[in-house]
Amino acid sequence: MSKEINFNNLAEGAVGERLNIEMQKLAANVLDPNTNWKNVRKLTLTIAIKPNEKREIGSVDIDVKTALAPAKGVSTTIIFGMDNEGKAQAAELVSGVKDQMMIDNDGDVADDRGNKVNHVEQKESNVVNFK
Repeated sequence: MSKEINFNNLAEGAVGERLNIEMQKLAANVLDPNTNWKNVRKLTLTIAIKPNEKREIGSVDIDVKTALAPAKGVSTTIIFGMDNEGKAQAAELVSGVKDQMMIDNDGDVADDRGNKVNHVEQKESNVVNFK
């Protein structure tokens, strides 16, 4: 009888395979920019052995788990208002300031919600043209 157990061969190689799969998940979590780099990640191998009364054989349960860093939360700003029928509405504020026009990523004029604007209303001005 061999005195050493090789985890790569245990349970027909399933233990080594599970360890590699969970280690891959852990590595991907470490590299994910949406997680906090400071969080500790853990890979846990649990081996539970229940021997028989004669202590000659035992049934073995093996579990491999990872404790990963959760994804960081995200935040945004929502603007609220009423539509023409008096129903409450909410939309994401994209421009940074309520009612402010902006230039979107395509270089087009957009409203504060990021919707493209075809024309900009010009208000009548009382300013006199000085020379």
